[in-house]
Amino acid sequence: MTAEFPDFRLGTVLATSFTATLTERRGKAVERIPVPHRLVDWLAVYGLAVDSCTPAQLDLARELRESIHAAATAAATGEALPASAVRVINDRSTQGRAAAVLTPEGERRWQLSPASSVEDALSVIAADAIGILSGERDGRLALCASPTCQAAFFDTSQSRTRRWCDMNTCGNRQKKARFRASQRGAAGT
Repeated sequence: MTAEFPDFRLGTVLATSFTATLTERRGKAVERIPVPHRLVDWLAVYGLAVDSCTPAQLDLARELRESIHAAATAAATGEALPASAVRVINDRSTQGRAAAVLTPEGERRWQLSPASSVEDALSVIAADAIGILSGERDGRLALCASPTCQAAFFDTSQSRTRRWCDMNTCGNRQKKARFRASQRGAAGT
């Protein structure tokens, strides 16, 4: 990764990993796809390689990201899905030309043609979000317990009680903060 850009937060669930291209939403927000070529980089990491991205396509991607985040947040808190978010997710899903293919291991993968566009890749992300939001996938949507993060994530842990979007970032920060507070408390007694 180029030093001038923040690292990507990579997860195993495409749609919620895509929402993590904007982190620390309740604190000092960190935009991880600030320019079009960073979206190209992120898509390549997830096997959705495209040759280029325009500023207008980056705007479409960010609109989809925020719509997925809004819908996932509503689902995680038991609220109705925002109609505007549903509309954007559906629009992006239907505007692409990606194909689902079956791997020899029996898994579904998405395949883009050599001439695929950002819109094709966004359709894959939107389709993944639809699978999660509709309850087709085994897991539950949750919000990160970090007060500055509040990222939506898809919890597939056995107990479905995961608290952090990423244990290596948010979870670790919270554990360190609790440890420091307990050390200060012990020193004061």
